[in-house]
Order: sequence, then C-alpha cells, then structure tokens
Amino acid sequence: MLGVLNFPDIGNEIFSVSLFGLEFALRWYALAYIAGLLIGWRIVVAAMRRPALWPEDRAPMRPEQVDELLTWIILGVILGGRLGFVLFYQPGHYLANPLEIPMVWQGGMAFHGGLAGVCIALVLFARRHGVPLLSAADALALATPVGLFFGRIANFINAELWGRPSDLPWAVVFPGYLAQDCPGWDMMPCARHPSQLYEAGLEGLVLGLLLVWLVRARGALRRPGAVAGVFFLGYGLARIFVELFREADPQFITPDNPLGHVVHLGGAGLSMGQLLSLPMVALGLVFLLLSRRRA
Repeated sequence: MLGVLNFPDIGNEIFSVSLFGLEFALRWYALAYIAGLLIGWRIVVAAMRRPALWPEDRAPMRPEQVDELLTWIILGVILGGRLGFVLFYQPGHYLANPLEIPMVWQGGMAFHGGLAGVCIALVLFARRHGVPLLSAADALALATPVGLFFGRIANFINAELWGRPSDLPWAVVFPGYLAQDCPGWDMMPCARHPSQLYEAGLEGLVLGLLLVWLVRARGALRRPGAVAGVFFLGYGLARIFVELFREADPQFITPDNPLGHVVHLGGAGLSMGQLLSLPMVALGLVFLLLSRRRA
C-alpha cells in the first residue's frame, strides 16, 4: 500500500529485570505518568515562587504545600482514572469480575475519570488547607498539558487507541489483528489515523503553549478561574474534534453502529469520548464567566 507509514515498533517496555524469579519492567505508559506528574509538580512549584503572577501579588500556596498536593493528585489520578474506565467503558465486565478492578497493570485508565479524581482531590485539599480553589485549579490546569502530551505519545508507542481507517499520507499501519480488522475497507494492509498524535499535539502541545502565553503575555493567573476555564474548554473541544478520527472502543461497535456512537442524533451521533467532553466545555465556560465577574 503506497502513501502510508509503517508503525515504528518500539516495544512497550523500556527495560526489564529479573529478581528472585520475578520480572520487573518499566513501561512507556508508566514513564509517561511519572514524567507528567514530576514535570507538572515542578511547573506548579515554579509558579508559586513567582507571586507577581497571582492576584494581589500573593501565590495561593507555599511551594512546600505543592509537595503534599502532589500526593493527593497521584491518588486522584490513579483511583479516578481506573474507576472512570470501569464505569464508563466496561462496567459489565468488571461487575462480573470485580477482583480485576484494582489490576491497573493490565491496562485501562480513563482521562475523564482521572480528571474527576484530581478535581475531588483538589477540592478536599483546598478546604483542608484554606487554599483559594480557583487559583489552585489554575495552577494544576497550567501543569496538566505536559502530562497529556506524554500520555498520548505512550499510547502511540503502545499501538493502542488508534484512529479510523485512512489513506492519508501520514496514516499508520498499526500491528495486530484488531488494528487490521477494517470492515468495508478495501485497501490492505489497513492504515489508520494516528489519532494519539493528534491528541498529543492539540491537548498537549497546542493547549499547553496557549496557557503559557495567556499567563506570560496576558496575566491570566491574576484572574482566578481563567486558566482553568481555558483548559477545560480547550481540552473538551480538542477531544470532541479528534474523536471524529479516532476508532471507538470495541464494546460500542456493532454491525448497526460501526462508528461506536453511544448517543444517536438522527443520522449523526456522539462517541463516549465526545459525550464525556461536553461537561468539560460547559465547565470551562462557567470558569471563564467566574473569572470575568471576579475581574
């Protein structure tokens, strides 16, 4: 097949070691989580050390408080991401096999669930320590795109969450039976949109650069809620757009519903990712409205 790219089979493990008969491996997905959390933590600490960025020239947290917040965020990401995947994508399977719910090493994390977990953790932390909630949300929003970028790159390396069949010059031939199962697609091998890279570019790189520009050039952190509002709105719109090119999860695909829509609107529909992103768009608009009123 001409005009498409072969998948660069990097392998999902960076390295592995055997100790006492047990195999320990560092995977790209785990490294993406670690790097995203650590770099995000340093971004927030750096922002707290620049009080001129914040309202009344006063940072909402002390740098040492960010260290404690990181623990809360890690718990929110892991618990929320796993429970979100269980509830949103495979509730029937995990209802029948509840002992598999804590087995995160087998894969299965949902961004929207992780985001909900982080939001709950942030609200609890802010109430406990008397931290201004909107400004704290702004700080986390500023740090989140870097984690999204690494996470989507790891999805690509793992050859998962690929897009719909395509004959575009940058379409990728992903390995595996499921990736090559393209009903109604005449060209073989079946190439697909690298939707993971679309998301890395929009949700990670573009959104991250936009937030940095708003902070540095427009003083957005001085208007509590503005950065968080742009993040929620930007991520929601980017995810809704990329879902147009992303293959739906197999449990939603049927012969009568090849695009895997979970909500049908006449001849169109919404995927699970689009449905879960709509509240983020609404939340972003609410945050922006609050920031304007406070300003």
